[in-house]
Amino acid sequence: MAHGKSPRYGSMQFWPRKRAKRIFPKIRSWAESQETKILGFVGYKAGTTHLIIKDNRKSSVTKGEDIVCPVTIIECPPIKPFSIRFFKNTPYGVQVISEIMHEQPDKELSRSIVLPKNKKSTEERIKEIKDYDDIRILCSTQPILTGIGKKKPEIIEMALGGKKEDKLKFAQEKMGKEITIEDVFKEGEQIDIHAVTKGKGFQGPVKRFGVTLRSHKAEKTKRGPATLGGWKAQGHFMYRVAHAGQMGFHTRTEYNKWLIKIGKNPEDIKIKGGIVRFGFVKNPYVLIKGSVAGPKKRLIRMNKAIRPNHLIPSSAPEVVYTSLN
Repeated sequence: MAHGKSPRYGSMQFWPRKRAKRIFPKIRSWAESQETKILGFVGYKAGTTHLIIKDNRKSSVTKGEDIVCPVTIIECPPIKPFSIRFFKNTPYGVQVISEIMHEQPDKELSRSIVLPKNKKSTEERIKEIKDYDDIRILCSTQPILTGIGKKKPEIIEMALGGKKEDKLKFAQEKMGKEITIEDVFKEGEQIDIHAVTKGKGFQGPVKRFGVTLRSHKAEKTKRGPATLGGWKAQGHFMYRVAHAGQMGFHTRTEYNKWLIKIGKNPEDIKIKGGIVRFGFVKNPYVLIKGSVAGPKKRLIRMNKAIRPNHLIPSSAPEVVYTSLN
């Protein structure tokens, strides 16, 4: 009798399954853009709801009809650039060669870093740097504007689009000024979500990998994988074997999430009594189709799509109804 063959079960993409180093992820690659602007933004996950929208996908069976669309609400208070980083291409990769901070940074920034005392002006220090290949800016969030009960701002590094001369000019103009979500994204655009998932602690193989329970006639424990590997290599097993360990609080990326709406007025999304375990949205917000990794109040990084999907429309659908229950 022929033996059926099939690929292995379970994705090997998410290894090792270990805890993230910090509460928000680090971005290692950015999308290319000819437009001189910031290539990403951040916000705080508020919760989920659902919309009724008119389907505007060309190849959809329900094109032109009203459909239900689950969305995630992300509150997006403005961010403030406070430092410019200059990078140089080296044989060992891109490295920081200099960093220039704004002359008058916000006082709230002292909760996160030690503010230096600059004797020279920002323009004088920028003129001293001549040889560089790329520029990025450091921005600080403003959680104090939200109702999540947090004052310490997060410091995030943002890449810029355009030529390096235009990047420097843009960074100088925006230094110390607020940048809103509307300055970065538009409705209907595709974005990549970078976030740290919910932490679930130390879990067994049944919950962690979905290993089936053993038979009621099993000699030993009824939970765990049936085999750990070959008999000759006693005491050693492959890392692919499902074992107990850390579950959750992993850095994950979701590509090509559809930005349905950018809301300016928080009253449009105001739920009676506030969102459970979050409160009221007090700043501009975005509605993203589907779920987003992480618990409520966690910082979510939204970047320009690095490999957009041509099947997703570039225009936002018409929102017929927003659930506020």
